[in-house]
Amino acid sequence: MEITSAMNSLFRTRKARVHTTAASTLLASVLMAGASQGWAFSLDDVAARAEKLAGQEFAMPQSNLPPVFREMKYADYQRIRFREDHAHWVDEPTPFKLFFYHQGMHFDVPVKINEITANGVRPIEYNPEMFDFSNLQFDKAATKDLGFAGFKVLYPLNKPDKNDELITFLGASYLRALGKDQWYGLSLRGLAIDTAMPAGEEFPRFSEFWVEHPAPDRRNLVIYALLDSPRATGAYRMVVTPGKDTSVEVHAKVYLRAPVGKLGIAPLTSMFLYGPNDPAAEVNYRPAIHDSNGLAIHAGNGEWIWRPLNNPRHLSVSTFTIENPKGFGLMQRGHDFSQYEDLEDRYDLRPSGWVEILDDWGKGKVELVEIPTRDETNDNIVAFWTPEQLPERGEALELRYRVHFTIDEAALHHGELAWVQQTRRSTGEVKQANLIREPDGSVAYVIDFQGPALSELPPETPVQTAISVGDNGELVGQEVHYHPVTQGRRLTLRVRVKDPARPLEMRAALMDGERALSETWSYQVPAQ
Repeated sequence: MEITSAMNSLFRTRKARVHTTAASTLLASVLMAGASQGWAFSLDDVAARAEKLAGQEFAMPQSNLPPVFREMKYADYQRIRFREDHAHWVDEPTPFKLFFYHQGMHFDVPVKINEITANGVRPIEYNPEMFDFSNLQFDKAATKDLGFAGFKVLYPLNKPDKNDELITFLGASYLRALGKDQWYGLSLRGLAIDTAMPAGEEFPRFSEFWVEHPAPDRRNLVIYALLDSPRATGAYRMVVTPGKDTSVEVHAKVYLRAPVGKLGIAPLTSMFLYGPNDPAAEVNYRPAIHDSNGLAIHAGNGEWIWRPLNNPRHLSVSTFTIENPKGFGLMQRGHDFSQYEDLEDRYDLRPSGWVEILDDWGKGKVELVEIPTRDETNDNIVAFWTPEQLPERGEALELRYRVHFTIDEAALHHGELAWVQQTRRSTGEVKQANLIREPDGSVAYVIDFQGPALSELPPETPVQTAISVGDNGELVGQEVHYHPVTQGRRLTLRVRVKDPARPLEMRAALMDGERALSETWSYQVPAQ
């Protein structure tokens, strides 16, 4: 089982992953009123649509795409370019510009896009003249009634006189956003349904958008979206604030049409092929290939958890039961070029995605899904919150959260706790009297902790550990050493796995008596 997406080549320099889904095309009525009446558009307008849809039978959308566009290969789809001089707001005094994606390949159902103005809502009409089709051969008359596959927002992130991609919506309910000096990596989704369940995953789709016309001095952009799928609908208000760390603040109302096995809230989708904790099976000059290398959780009780990612041989699902979580995210810890050595894909510039939870979500769990993959073109990692109590049909599940796209992970972390800077796997070995290191049949995990809680301690200060190893393993040795480079501590664990066909769970933290000095390192040795 793999999650793939052809659209990812729009964000990578080489490769593609394809997220496909069938969902309905909804034709919205245009809401108009006079400015003198104080006209306004809000989440409630979209929620009324979503609630009404939830009470109706799902209508499978019908593609309007001519065969020449539906059957084209990715290289041909890439040749369709949006004309910059047709950008929405191109001649207006706002730093935001809208570009649109043409339909093609798997993006064969149009998405309706509207603009919210001071006087009402008006649709942004598709026009084939907006696009440069290169030398593609097709009947131009067949394009006149098509629509957009999605859109992206441009903004001068890095230089005042140059527009950069800020956020993009293309495929199902996927979106990506960038901060300053970042490259596209992981994705955020509106909703996930039955991820990694035997019956198969359902991909809800943003079928319609409303983009608020920004005032000249406005430094964020408000986007509304209507979500639809066979078993759920939803209304979303997203406030996109660009900067060094771009954030997307979400206020959503979700309605269920029919029972679901697993409802994924604020789902993040990423890629992990290999890294120091789970090395490549074949020799490769790149030390690591991943968009994210760990799941971070800030639990309701204040505990911080770090779970390094794996590329397992078998589908793996890990759950962390938590009440009222404060945040979670798929993180890319480590942005030194030497950690990746990739000039083409620049994994060192891929941002972390941190979900800051803005209200109480109650009881539930953070779930991590790891899917085997053989190459870097597949999104094989998913993380989301799933509530213990699902809404009844007709009731709204209301959610507020803010997603940070950042390469400054330390700024998000608790200042009083050290964090895991890296995890490395090695052959377990013991130094003999003759100074030669001999393997002892164990596997070693080398965990580097760093942060103010440790750097403020004198190097000679003893540090205790709290370690637990599941019943499928045996802890045969542990050592803690001062790390002179980071002023932190290095913890080395040597473990033996009893049954390689079963996974092994481990946890470790640094302690000062009863006081935690670090976050909790939580790791699963995958089944072989």
